[in-house]
Amino acid sequence: MDLAALLKSHFLCHLIFCYVFIASGLIINTVQLFTLLLWPVNKQLFRKINCRLSYCISSQLVMLLEWWSGTECVIYTDPGAYPKYGKENAIVVLNHKFEIDFLCGWSLAERFGVLGVSQADTPLSSNTITSPSALGRSALFLIHCEGTRFTEKKHQISMQVAQAKGLPSLKHHLLPRTKGFAVTVRSLRNVVSAVYDCTLNFRNNENPTLLGVLNGKKYHADLYVRRIPLEEVPEEEDKCAAWLHKLYQEKDAFQEEYSRTGTFPETPVVPPRRPWTLINWLFWASLLLYPFFRFVVNMVSSGSSLTLASFVLVFFVASMGVRWMIGVTEIDKGSAYGNMDSKQKRSD
Repeated sequence: MDLAALLKSHFLCHLIFCYVFIASGLIINTVQLFTLLLWPVNKQLFRKINCRLSYCISSQLVMLLEWWSGTECVIYTDPGAYPKYGKENAIVVLNHKFEIDFLCGWSLAERFGVLGVSQADTPLSSNTITSPSALGRSALFLIHCEGTRFTEKKHQISMQVAQAKGLPSLKHHLLPRTKGFAVTVRSLRNVVSAVYDCTLNFRNNENPTLLGVLNGKKYHADLYVRRIPLEEVPEEEDKCAAWLHKLYQEKDAFQEEYSRTGTFPETPVVPPRRPWTLINWLFWASLLLYPFFRFVVNMVSSGSSLTLASFVLVFFVASMGVRWMIGVTEIDKGSAYGNMDSKQKRSD
């Protein structure tokens, strides 16, 4: 193991990342509370400021993926559709099989310059966003229609439900939950221009984890993106559900082809990574680490047994907190999908 790899895997580095993330998050959340005063006066300014503040938080995780880990993501897509990415509002339908698939979705949004304004799995009502101008800029709405990450146990349960409903079996996906997708499409019918069907996989059977990213492990992601005009998505809920089931059958075929050939259809392209995620993290690190290290040095140099014991306790609690944060993303710590009763399993 070289020096850089050893440094990246050191727990102290992980603790620093988590400290900066949590401390900056608390500061940003406090500022966001004060921006509520703007809502009755200027909603557009409120949204614009909160988009920037949200970016300051989410971009720190993207920085870990793109700059610390150096994970590469190749997009396979139609060259005619590629120029529209980042320049229009769209719903992103992403498969949910990997611990870091949400990070890859955020990375996609970041590389097209819309990370701050994009949303993930956020419930929408018909009056939340009423027009494209309400967003102020282009946005991506990321949803995981499967509802939970893929595991063999969940897949077995899901296919039992598919069989009971007379739906074709899927090999690489869970049965999509159609009601949430239909509500999202109905709510955003006058806002978005297209659905981006995104199918993610990793080369050489890599099994990426957030802990691996934190340890600086480099992964190689391939993402197949199809742009589907929203006009092709039916408005009626039953027809919309049938359309989504057909979409997932196509996604399953793409995954099967990838497992056989190691590549997706269409033309590969690598969007350049932008420096702003790294600059944002360096700003917060420079702002927060100096007082932190000064506090630690003062505690250690005090010589007080009680102070040192308190420091060790805080360090232990912090380490447990880091493990808990990482554990939240682990696949086997996911939802209780598959443990519900048969009535719930057959509900959509």
